[in-house]
Amino acid sequence: MYLGYGEISFSERLCYNLLRGEKMKIKTEQDLSCNEIEVIIKYPQKDKQVNRIIDFLQSFDMQIKCAGDNAEQMINILDIYYIESIDKKTFVYLENAVYRTDFRLYQLKDKLRAYGFVQISKSCILNINTLESIRPLFNSRMEATLKNGEKVNINRNYLNGVKNALGGDKEV
Repeated sequence: MYLGYGEISFSERLCYNLLRGEKMKIKTEQDLSCNEIEVIIKYPQKDKQVNRIIDFLQSFDMQIKCAGDNAEQMINILDIYYIESIDKKTFVYLENAVYRTDFRLYQLKDKLRAYGFVQISKSCILNINTLESIRPLFNSRMEATLKNGEKVNINRNYLNGVKNALGGDKEV
């Protein structure tokens, strides 16, 4: 199934995913006297959608310590495509790079759930925001194609979690 996003930006897709057709105003204002970015969210009632927007905004500063090229690196979670555990080692996959982290998969799954990460197999969690399309395979499994062209399999036991992460109204 093609998710129908086409060539829209990440922020436009975020707004679509968060609001599901509801109207939202976005205003930007440059203030040369400011030393940092300030985001103000106005809402009539705090609900699940407002909380998702807040979680997303907080994810901009969230990083995971990884090892690569004989040095530690801090990787922003928005740059992560998926995280996989192989032989009790955890690997973090970016668009064009792979790093190792000392975190266990279950720790990252719990920590990153609010930021768009969903478990797709016993050994893999996926950043749902990197998903380009999904197609069916044999044995009730699905194949996810990511924005970088990489393909990962979604185990049938985790399809409902993916559906919920997509907003629950997408047919998987």
